[in-house]
Amino acid sequence: METGSQTLQDKRFAPARQSVMDARFDAQKIAFGPVVFQCVRLAWKRGILQNLAEAGERGRSVEELAADGKLSRYALNLLLETCLSAGVVELRAGRYALDKTGYCLLSDPITQINLDFIHDVCYQGLFELERSLDEEKPHGLAALGSWDTLYQGLATMPEPARSSWLRFDHHYSDTSFPEILPDVFARRPRKLMDIGANTGKFTLAALAYDPEVEMHLLDLPGQLAVIEKTLEENGLSQRASLHPTDMLDSTQDFPSGMDVVWMSQFLSCFSEEVIGGILRRAAAALAAGGRVMILDTLWDRQKYDIAAYCLINTSPYFTAMASGNSKVYRADDYIRLCRQAGLRLVAERDGIGYCHTLLQFERAD
Repeated sequence: METGSQTLQDKRFAPARQSVMDARFDAQKIAFGPVVFQCVRLAWKRGILQNLAEAGERGRSVEELAADGKLSRYALNLLLETCLSAGVVELRAGRYALDKTGYCLLSDPITQINLDFIHDVCYQGLFELERSLDEEKPHGLAALGSWDTLYQGLATMPEPARSSWLRFDHHYSDTSFPEILPDVFARRPRKLMDIGANTGKFTLAALAYDPEVEMHLLDLPGQLAVIEKTLEENGLSQRASLHPTDMLDSTQDFPSGMDVVWMSQFLSCFSEEVIGGILRRAAAALAAGGRVMILDTLWDRQKYDIAAYCLINTSPYFTAMASGNSKVYRADDYIRLCRQAGLRLVAERDGIGYCHTLLQFERAD
């Protein structure tokens, strides 16, 4: 085993000696969080922040910003004052200029992707979070379409929600795939199963990495239809088999004889009960000496609090929008569930890409 299993014991995000007044201020930021989010988002989308960036340290007055006629003085004052309260801009001698947070909003792709994802995919649906938690059903999903889970509607999701969802999902995984392919192919697997193949990005990367590997893709029929077209366009159909599968149906066995069963950012889509069933079928699908490999964003394995913060606060999306009963899990959750499914941890590696961990398991028998 590469490293010993890590167990989270104690954790806090607030400063150890935070004053009561600072804590109270933080509480107000939470209370007004939705207001600040929308005002800052609009200041970014409507070009106000870019206008201030172009002005540099001198900044611009409200009158100068209103000169192009795109927004009234009233609208500019309202948005900029909220941006000021959030530390996005500063006010000097009656002129607004970008502060450091404002520059991050303009230059940091992850921040922009997160903003679009929360607004386009989650914002309206999160109003139903309480009911979703109580009933473990994604009631907020009705804001996007009439599906039982988000994954059933992903192929036909309306814009801009679909594009924002894909950017959010791919931005994190795309940085990890090139780094983990040597791990995946270290033992020269000939048959590799991609469970939850999504748009086929990992499958395409694997097929390009090893010209002899045979891929087996499992996902819902709608997603596989998209992947099938991509494989045909790339002349790769002969090396990939498609297996339409509803993961919620525990009676559907997986194809057997696999050297690697691969799951990337997949298990977080399901409840622990469903994950257990998926892992038992994955274990049964392994050939002798085969491995189950799980690549995921585990919040307890993050080096920086900023990553843990983003991951923890992605969990309510899974509740209100995606499935109603899933979340961003911790590493020890997966290790425990794998153990119950007859799998033992044989290797683990943190710090992959932005925030991924790779866990490798073999059958315990």
